[in-house]
Amino acid sequence: MFTSNHKAIEKLIHNYFEGIFYGDIVKLKNCFHQNAILYGDIEGIDRIQNMEVYLEAVGKRQSPNDLGESLRMKIIGVDILGKTAMVKLHVPMLEYNYYDYLSLYKGKEGWKIVNKLYTHVN
Repeated sequence: MFTSNHKAIEKLIHNYFEGIFYGDIVKLKNCFHQNAILYGDIEGIDRIQNMEVYLEAVGKRQSPNDLGESLRMKIIGVDILGKTAMVKLHVPMLEYNYYDYLSLYKGKEGWKIVNKLYTHVN
């Protein structure tokens, strides 16, 4: 069970990375629970967003791919307990050095991101 859950989470995170990197809103939306909330601390500015606001922002910006960046995002750690998981990611893009903590829940539709905490580290 652990191996299948770990592989499913890796697939979800791969889709999350691609959604962000290529600006693929459909792929990105499918990674999240519809009621997910995102909390960020970017250079001392607090950001709190629901999914609608987040997806709109991603859709309006130039994607890292369009800007000629290489995909350097990676999984740092995964902790699975039953139908819940925490994932730590390094997400360098758009001249930021982001780190994400994603809370995941395994429901009827499989693993989904239910909460995203993110920050930029100099």
